[in-house]
Amino acid sequence: MTAIKHALQRDIFTPNDERLLGIVNVCKAGKKKKNCFLCATVTIERPVQVKVVKVKKSDKGDFYKRQQTWELRDLTVVDAKDASKENPEFDLHFEKIYRWLASSTAEKNCFISCIWKLNQRYLRKKVEFVNVSSQLLEESVPSGESQSVAGGDEDALDDYQELSTREEQDIESMMEMCEYAISNAEAFAEKLFKELQVLDGANIQSIMASEKQVNILMQLLDEALGEVDTIEGKLSSYEEMLQSVKEQMDQISQSNRLIQISNTNNGKLLDEIQFLVNYMDLSKGHIRALQDGDLTSSKGIEACINASEALLQCMNVALRPGHEKLLSVKQQQQMFTDLRDTFARRLTNHLNNVFVHQGHDQSSTLSQHTAELTLPKHSPLHRDLLRYAKLMEWLKNTHREKYEGLSRTYVDYMSRLYEREIKDFFEVAKIKMAGTSKEAKNKFGLHGSSGKLTGSTSSLNKLTVQGSNSRRSQSSSLLDMGNMSASDLDVADRTKFDKIFEQVLSELEPLCLAEQDFISKFFKLQQHQTVMPPLAQPETEELDGSTASRIPPQNDHRHSSSEKDMVRLMMNKIFQSIETELNSLIALGDKIDSFHSLYMLVKMSHHVWTAENVDPASFLSTTLGNVLVTVKRNFDKCILGQIRQMEEVKIPKKTKVGILPFVTAFEEFAELAETIFRNAERRGDLDKAYVKLIKAVFVNVEKVANESQKTPRDVVMMENFHHIFSTLSRLKISCLDAEKREAKHKYTDHLQSYVINSLGQPLEKLNHFFEGVESRVAQGVREDEVSYQLAFNKQELRKVIKEYPGKEVKKGLDNLYKKVDKHLCEEESLLQVVWHSMQDEFIRQYKHFEDLIGRCYPGSGITMEFTIQDVLEYFSSIAQSH
Repeated sequence: MTAIKHALQRDIFTPNDERLLGIVNVCKAGKKKKNCFLCATVTIERPVQVKVVKVKKSDKGDFYKRQQTWELRDLTVVDAKDASKENPEFDLHFEKIYRWLASSTAEKNCFISCIWKLNQRYLRKKVEFVNVSSQLLEESVPSGESQSVAGGDEDALDDYQELSTREEQDIESMMEMCEYAISNAEAFAEKLFKELQVLDGANIQSIMASEKQVNILMQLLDEALGEVDTIEGKLSSYEEMLQSVKEQMDQISQSNRLIQISNTNNGKLLDEIQFLVNYMDLSKGHIRALQDGDLTSSKGIEACINASEALLQCMNVALRPGHEKLLSVKQQQQMFTDLRDTFARRLTNHLNNVFVHQGHDQSSTLSQHTAELTLPKHSPLHRDLLRYAKLMEWLKNTHREKYEGLSRTYVDYMSRLYEREIKDFFEVAKIKMAGTSKEAKNKFGLHGSSGKLTGSTSSLNKLTVQGSNSRRSQSSSLLDMGNMSASDLDVADRTKFDKIFEQVLSELEPLCLAEQDFISKFFKLQQHQTVMPPLAQPETEELDGSTASRIPPQNDHRHSSSEKDMVRLMMNKIFQSIETELNSLIALGDKIDSFHSLYMLVKMSHHVWTAENVDPASFLSTTLGNVLVTVKRNFDKCILGQIRQMEEVKIPKKTKVGILPFVTAFEEFAELAETIFRNAERRGDLDKAYVKLIKAVFVNVEKVANESQKTPRDVVMMENFHHIFSTLSRLKISCLDAEKREAKHKYTDHLQSYVINSLGQPLEKLNHFFEGVESRVAQGVREDEVSYQLAFNKQELRKVIKEYPGKEVKKGLDNLYKKVDKHLCEEESLLQVVWHSMQDEFIRQYKHFEDLIGRCYPGSGITMEFTIQDVLEYFSSIAQSH
């Protein structure tokens, strides 16, 4: 086993810088015995890694190879199976259980002992040993063979040092001098021993020769010791002399230290006094400005701003520990508090008076805006009040309650002012929209010398929800449009309405943006900087979109989001009437003409889009978005109303149908809508409406065609779908391309159907005869045998042909032309198209009859009594004569 261990160390572990400490010859338990070795190794380099390696003899030679390696730290359990009896089996628990059978129990015990020692030294008892005798689990190294196998070499190997390169060279040179060193080791050892004796003798002689020198050295040392004793005596006398001087120097040092402490304390006291004087002293000028400063002039406001900022700095100074206990500090703080309260009270009273006076002064300027569709500008007020913006910020940081009280006062007075202005503004807009004639006043509830709308909100809301009988939308319905002339469509009135509605939105938008910008700057509420749209007034600069209506009490530590909510609440309170008035104006416009909803949808969508680009969450964006929902709802009602009236249309039974009114009306609606929605943001809404309307047109055209008694169904379908196809081709509405193709398909199909059905009448008997011929051929009769059929022989064919001479055919075609002329309407001008299609169909049937005669009656010499040239002449002469 020792020879195998040395061979494994040399061939496998030394090249990998490992030392073999334990080995056991094993095979797997319960299987065909294939011997291998389990080796316990450690690495030479630090940190030491302990491994269990499975080594197996190679099948191709006598050398050994490493087959599998486990880290000892992965070993969890060592199971020796039986601690009292000799049993060579044992288990090692790594990631799975490996069962082994050792060649002997002694080898197994030595290997387990080695594993236990390695565990104790490197892993600190992390491995569990089961069924192992306690004698094996000891620190002492076992005797006998186990020492060489189980790890007794470990300590020896720890002390072992390899020869250095210099030592190896010396040994090799020495062995080269003695050629017999290898062949005669005893002679070589004897020579080395003799040389060692010679060296020992030389060393002893050298020591004996140096005895005299040693004696001299000892004498010198004795003299040195005497000198040392002399010097020590002198030092002792010197120390006694300096003892009194040392005590005096200690006293002087103590005095200097006390003086230094006193100077340090005085410096610190001076620093503290200087700190209090510098940071807690308010100048007399600032005190006068806070107590009696002028809050009306720019110079006085600037002085108050500087004084308030200085006061705030004094009050917010961070006092050092102990300052608050000083009487002077307490008095100064009390003075600051009194000044703060006094100035806050003066500022609040002054601004309250400014807000109240502004509400009264602005009301006097309303009269000059009554006749014009404009809103008063508040930029002078904003400009004056913005002088107090820094004072409002100071008030916000020092007196939150007074700040919120001022906010509420401003909102209350400005909401009343804006409510009056907006109400008057919308009344002027409604008067201009409805017209100031006596009929318009009576019709839409306008009366009185001032021309104001009575009950502008409530009455119009009622009008909005009334039934279809009370809505003027009937007068502008698709059916009425189909019966009106161009002058009756009131294009000018609709254009005027569009301009008025645009003017209303253009006036409201800068008003709201300017007020919101002022609120954010004056009340110092954080907002994002945004660029005003082009239609904003020059006074309005940058603002954010948050708005607010009331000021709830909040903590000092607020986020920007809560301040945006505050702006939003204030704006909702100030402009609470805008949405109501806009809905009232929209209801009036919809009452005057339901097609006004198209104009309003386009304008409102554009303004909502513009407002959302400024700030999607602004008061203006939110309000216009809510109103846009109402406009969209009115637009949808308008479309549904047109569809409902299509479904209710009734066509007289005794008159020609022609182009249906709602088909013409759809054409005019599409032309109007395309004009209004050109480059509009809400094009998708119109496209959806188009799809609904065109489907209703298709369905109701077929419905009327089925119910028509005077005009054939194919004619109604052909004419109306031709008109629809022409309209869609001209307007190029991309969302209706599929419907355009369907209209063309229906037009073509019904044209062909009408032509075929009509042509059966001039040659009816000839048609029936050849249908019978074709049926016989279809039943299996040969074509050349058809003439032998009794009902279809040559005599019968000649008899039928004689009934249709050229004169009779022309007469029948002439009657057909007159009938077609009665069926078709003049608006579509389809008579020549239909007549040309009938000519082509007639010639096709003629050629078909000649082909059947040639195939079924060969050599009979039977021909029609008129030629194709005659047919062309008949059709041409009939068309020209009419």
